[in-house]
Amino acid sequence: MQSFGIALVAALVIGLVNAVLGPILRFLTFPLTFLTLGLFTLVVNALLFWLSAALVRGFRLRNGFWSAPLGSILLSIINALIFWLLGIIGIG
Repeated sequence: MQSFGIALVAALVIGLVNAVLGPILRFLTFPLTFLTLGLFTLVVNALLFWLSAALVRGFRLRNGFWSAPLGSILLSIINALIFWLLGIIGIG
């Protein structure tokens, strides 16, 4: 990352891509996700992460595509923690 502004744009694009394309891809890949007991969701998230990096100029994956699965795993962990915390405080 070269600047905080690029990081904000990248976060916004990741959120938008995940909100718009994520449900569509998850619906289309449901049979594979079901057969792999949910592990294919990490592949879908990695593809969305990689697409976001391709869309934002100045945001790149340091180790090429292999950074996308790592980002996908971290994103899944952070999402799980946020939903868990929201459930504890009674918002979710």
